[in-house]
Amino acid sequence: MAEPSAPARPARPTPESAPAVAVTTYAARRRAPGLPVRPAVVSSRSAERFAERVSARRAVTRRHVYLGVAVTVVAGLLSWLLLLSPVLALEPDRVVVKDPGTVVTVADVLAVVDARAGTPLPRLDTVALRDAILEVPGVRSAKVMRDWPHGLTITLVSREPVAAIPDPSGGYVLRDADGVQVGRADTPPTGLPVVTIPATATDTKRTLAAVLGVLDALPPDLSAQVASVEASSQDTVGMDLRDGAHVVWGSADQTALKIAVLKALRAAPTSAHAKVYDLSAPTLPITR
Repeated sequence: MAEPSAPARPARPTPESAPAVAVTTYAARRRAPGLPVRPAVVSSRSAERFAERVSARRAVTRRHVYLGVAVTVVAGLLSWLLLLSPVLALEPDRVVVKDPGTVVTVADVLAVVDARAGTPLPRLDTVALRDAILEVPGVRSAKVMRDWPHGLTITLVSREPVAAIPDPSGGYVLRDADGVQVGRADTPPTGLPVVTIPATATDTKRTLAAVLGVLDALPPDLSAQVASVEASSQDTVGMDLRDGAHVVWGSADQTALKIAVLKALRAAPTSAHAKVYDLSAPTLPITR
């Protein structure tokens, strides 16, 4: 009697069929009830698109690198051109000095600038240059402006003398409105009033400051009429005019009002020839 045959074993899946089974099983888990399973499709175009994206990113990166290098090179060239090259270098013969006045020597100002000749204008320290110019005798203030491409314009305010003060050793010391000595002279310069402050003055420094402040505030037409000024204190300033009239000015307060009142009195027919103008109380002036 023949022996019963062993039951046939199911065929083992081949490696080629394994991914299909895995995909089908995964898709079966994700499908909604009642809907057919959509088989996974792998296209060769996906790989091509991925390669294209990678290539595009690399191209953008290269462009950024090239642009960065170009910007760095251009910035370096501009820095050299503006800060180191002679293209914008200062040339002393292109320097203009304005308003030197009567006491500032222009050559002294130019000598300060010459020390910086050849410096590119963008690197020129105009603040330090201005401070150096202020050390020049007679300079009260200065403004330095670059005049491209090679020059400078220097505008000065000079320490113009407003008074000639007798010097015990002889001659006259010329002082500006700040009391700074700006020169000397054997005789008082034409148009400059002589200031006398007695040795008995209560406060010589303050008295002189009051006198110089008044003289500096006078308009040119009135200042030209002042022959001399005398004060024993800061509240007793008096002026002698060139036509012989005397002005009792008093203190340096209300100077603008006193100037207006004096001009009006000198112009009025009834007071034009007065010998004394008392402006110590400008709202109640007295003439005699």
